Amino acid sequence: MKQTTSTILMIEPTGFAYNPEAAETNSFQRELQDFTLAQVQDIALLEFKNAVAELRKLGVEVITMRDPENSGTPDSVFPNNWFSSHAEGQLVTYPMASVSRRNERRKEVLERVKHACQCDEHIALEFFEDEKSPVYLEGTGSLVLDRVNKIAYAAVSPRTSLVALQHFCDKLGYEAVTFEAYGPAGELIYHTNVMMCVGDTFAVVALDTVDEQDREKLYTSLHGSGKEIIEISKEQTYQHFAGNMLQLENKQGERILVMSKAAYESLTPEQLEHLKAHNEHLLYLPIHMIEKAGGGSIRCMIAELFRKR
Repeated sequence: MKQTTSTILMIEPTGFAYNPEAAETNSFQRELQDFTLAQVQDIALLEFKNAVAELRKLGVEVITMRDPENSGTPDSVFPNNWFSSHAEGQLVTYPMASVSRRNERRKEVLERVKHACQCDEHIALEFFEDEKSPVYLEGTGSLVLDRVNKIAYAAVSPRTSLVALQHFCDKLGYEAVTFEAYGPAGELIYHTNVMMCVGDTFAVVALDTVDEQDREKLYTSLHGSGKEIIEISKEQTYQHFAGNMLQLENKQGERILVMSKAAYESLTPEQLEHLKAHNEHLLYLPIHMIEKAGGGSIRCMIAELFRKR
């Protein structure tokens, strides 16, 4: 079992925009009054294409698929929220809080993922959307997975339900470590991957966003699984998406920690030194428009593809 993969899927946006429906539970989004809709899309597309090119340059296999024109899916650049793949052969699809985001679950994307990963089991959790009292679990936004130790870290929120989480854990054999963490307005933070990242030998975590009653539990689990804990601050989390990182590897087996340029520039020399000790490469990408209007960063743009072992 491995924590990292060298193959990823990214969705090229055609109608990227601020989504007011998603913004109801995502205080990281900003409506940008100084740009037209066309300008927002054009800038986001440039940021996307540059990110793909830089990842490929470092030896990551990037599969790209283009969102259909006029699809009404302004958040499609964030595919990690609606599916995940697993080295045991499972493909999981997830219940999404935003109705507009449910149209991102396209058959052609699923078929491409199944082929690339040789998945032989599809675990469909979107039935939770149709319950009398719907609940949600938004993929590896809601879940930060320690794949080696089979631990699912989850900050409970309107987008991250304990009921759906337990269903995921029962199906895939994970243990859940749950906690409450708070966003910039004191709300429950919308996605776990905004405030933490788990790599093969380390974890980046904004412990000061976590409810005091839950901090020791989270710290003990991370430390007990052998991770060096690298703490980041609330300010780095809220203002610069510093928790929204992802560790990948390239075809040579070198470890790459991917983050946005804003996240990288917010880190202290000491934090960078610790991160460099665990990674051969720190790749930081300018995605300012995607971060501001979309309320997500580079980790959200990357769906990891794990081939069945």
